[in-house]
Amino acid sequence: MKLFLLPVVVIFSLQVFAQPVVNPSKTSSTQQSRRYFGLHFDFHAGVHDSLIGHNLSEHGLDSLLTAVKPDFIQVDCKGHPGVSSYSSNVTNATVAPHITKDPLAFYRAVTRKHGIGLYLHYSGVYDEAVLAKHPNWAVQKADSTINISKTSVHGPYVDSLLIPQLNELADYGADGVWVDGECWATVLDYSPAALARFQTETGIQTVPRSDKDAAYSAFVEFARQSFLQYLGHYVDAVHRHIPTFRIASNWAYSSMMPEPINTHVDFLSGDLTPSNSVNSAALEGRVMAAQGQLYRKPWDLMSWSFWYEFNPVQRQGDQKTAVHLMQEAAEIISLGGGFQAYYQQRRDASISRREQPAMVELSRFVRARQPFCEGSVPMPQVAVLYTNSTVRAFNQSLFGNGQTQRISGVLTALLDAQLPVEVLSEQHLKGRLNQYPIIVVSQQDSLDPDFRRDLLAYARQGGHLLIIGAQTSRSFAAELGVSPAEIVTAGPRFILHGGASVVLTGPFLHVSITGENTKPIGQFLQSEAGDPVSGVIATETAFGKGKLTAVYADLSRDYQKHQSAKLRDFIASLAKPLLTKPLVEVSGSKLVHVVLNWQHDRTAVNLINTGGRHADPQVFTYDEVPPLTNLTVRIRADKKPNRIVQQPENRSLPVQYANGIATVTVPKLAVQSVLVVE
Repeated sequence: MKLFLLPVVVIFSLQVFAQPVVNPSKTSSTQQSRRYFGLHFDFHAGVHDSLIGHNLSEHGLDSLLTAVKPDFIQVDCKGHPGVSSYSSNVTNATVAPHITKDPLAFYRAVTRKHGIGLYLHYSGVYDEAVLAKHPNWAVQKADSTINISKTSVHGPYVDSLLIPQLNELADYGADGVWVDGECWATVLDYSPAALARFQTETGIQTVPRSDKDAAYSAFVEFARQSFLQYLGHYVDAVHRHIPTFRIASNWAYSSMMPEPINTHVDFLSGDLTPSNSVNSAALEGRVMAAQGQLYRKPWDLMSWSFWYEFNPVQRQGDQKTAVHLMQEAAEIISLGGGFQAYYQQRRDASISRREQPAMVELSRFVRARQPFCEGSVPMPQVAVLYTNSTVRAFNQSLFGNGQTQRISGVLTALLDAQLPVEVLSEQHLKGRLNQYPIIVVSQQDSLDPDFRRDLLAYARQGGHLLIIGAQTSRSFAAELGVSPAEIVTAGPRFILHGGASVVLTGPFLHVSITGENTKPIGQFLQSEAGDPVSGVIATETAFGKGKLTAVYADLSRDYQKHQSAKLRDFIASLAKPLLTKPLVEVSGSKLVHVVLNWQHDRTAVNLINTGGRHADPQVFTYDEVPPLTNLTVRIRADKKPNRIVQQPENRSLPVQYANGIATVTVPKLAVQSVLVVE
């Protein structure tokens, strides 16, 4: 049955699969399904772990794998301390003392018996033990001192330890490796080898030592490219050894480095923040999904099964309940990705079965939804822009997700307003901007000039840009028909919306309207209970056949911090009118995230119950998500569907059809359901 502007969806799908393929032999559907659901275990072995292998139990692992039925497990082989927890024969390896039984041989034998994949957790750039042996392999800081934990991507480490060990792991018969401590652990390197290469490749002879020095940006870009060359080098070397060995570099090509994929990594993966993981999964999953679809890469994300805080001090809380993890899994699998959960491995390399009941519940949840989520492609509706140019311009580290705060709150607000949203970078939108009724530009303060012109051309041709942020709106002032003044960082400020006050903490850009096609939206208030005062908080500008809507304040961090219902409604009031013919609308609760997919030649509307205190830093975990009832879902269709089925409940819903809209009522939403339109 042809639904939802099918020609547009087909054009999108063809464009996705017409992109250059990287390592196409590694992305068969069988191999992808092997990483749909898995369990991750690691313990970062150290030099004092002297009983490794002592308590390995084939009966215990048999029972666990039989009960949980994962596609794969990942176990420790070398963590950040750099100590191998298996009997490595590589010359430069540091092996834990007194390994009583080789864990990798054990795990390979048992997983092979169950037909389950075995992947290994291996720390790459981050290796303390090898640097204790070979300090000249380390990154050097700007003051020429040694970084005791980070290896240089220009040194012997990659060829003298990393590649030989990965080849050794492949020879064990493992299916692949999840390389941790990689892009996020890479730092600026002032070692002699790095500086010599920088000078040779760039012609710049004076090495910048701080961000105030000339050519500092060139040095940072050189360091980024050096990591990518290092990554490509070892991936290709291991593939030459055993082509079927699958490699992911943790967080490569994610929100930490949202750039085009230019190496032969086999799949994409990362581990979510241990707290507020439902919202983290919603953001990170959308970045991964866009990359995976464009470059035909399978992808998955890992949830920590326990609450943990890295800063300001390391604090560990409770193990998460099954329902808590289900919500995190729902955000990921609804986007077409795979899911894995991280449970701590014991110091002797064995696996505790204490959390097996939660693992079983989680497995049943994911498996029940797999037929309705796997292989999904999103239908274009709302795109939130996350540009490489802004990430590169403002990241304090070489690779990191610090710039996600520019979009994370706005994304969550749009999702909390029941809008289907994707997070896309330049490469995902190139040549297909006009497929999106709305493109949201939230605090993207360093747009590439060519891409900026593309955005304005999109609006002239009938598209709608929602521009959010003091600095971003300033950069579009001429097109918005406003005259900008100073940016004020002091807050808070109150605005009037829908008869109620909404607090914003800034920064704010003061503007005056100069364009005849520009009209103001909203009003400032003197105080929370005060009268309206002069000032422009937002505007709407006719622009060619399209529209530019701008908010002259940073909104993302406000919503990220307190998720105000009033701020959510304010953001929704700007976005929803721009979506004149929405493909799906949901009402009845503000606790629903909506993901609109094309899946196996059918429309699939994912509904996720986001109730529960997952965003509360004072709550480690929770064991109940109240069900939502009587949700009204309106789906645009060119004719009445044969039926709409709520899955995995297999509940056929009565359909009312009028004026191109099919309407159903979902009587109960527990955590995640998929409405399959047939």
